[in-house]
Amino acid sequence: MDVVIDNLPFLLKGAYYTLLITVVSMFFGLIIGLITAIARLKGNRFFRTIARVYVSIIRGTPPLVQIVIVYYGLVDYGIELGALTAAYIALSINIGAYVSEAFRGAIQAVPNGQTEAALATGMTEAQAIRRIVIPQAIRIAIPPLGNTFVGMLKETSLVSVIAVTELLRSAQLLVAQYYVYMPFYLSIAVMYWIMSTVFTFILNKIEKRLSIY
Repeated sequence: MDVVIDNLPFLLKGAYYTLLITVVSMFFGLIIGLITAIARLKGNRFFRTIARVYVSIIRGTPPLVQIVIVYYGLVDYGIELGALTAAYIALSINIGAYVSEAFRGAIQAVPNGQTEAALATGMTEAQAIRRIVIPQAIRIAIPPLGNTFVGMLKETSLVSVIAVTELLRSAQLLVAQYYVYMPFYLSIAVMYWIMSTVFTFILNKIEKRLSIY
């Protein structure tokens, strides 16, 4: 374990990039997911079709393939992205599809009477969605979104294939240097578990706080 302790700062730097990629991708994924969910439920036929196709394609293909397409595939069309930027884009698009399903279910769980009452007070449908439906839907969606967030934390390991030095890539580089496997891989497993546990605790607190209201 001495070799792990000696290289702990390097592993912690990898953990930092893992957290950074997770937070940034989840932030943009939430925006994409919410827009997609609204498009599927409230949009016209064109937008509903686009949203449905997007969700189908993303959920029907491996995240690893999506990452490779964004980083390597776009080069064929003259679009060259940095590894970290490609990771943000690919994972945001990926997580957005799953988040959209969580939001769609949550929006549908809000009683129609809420929207009808808002319309009766003179609100437009857009105002009713923004002021009445979405705040309630977010509270309903917190548990599945929490699971998605923790899943995203672990999926960041996939960006190691495009040389982003997150936690898994950090361990791989150390393995290549010291030719030992178990200490480094066990260490990052513990780090992933700690981060997942902390996020789960925070999300549970948020869920309880929102349930009060």
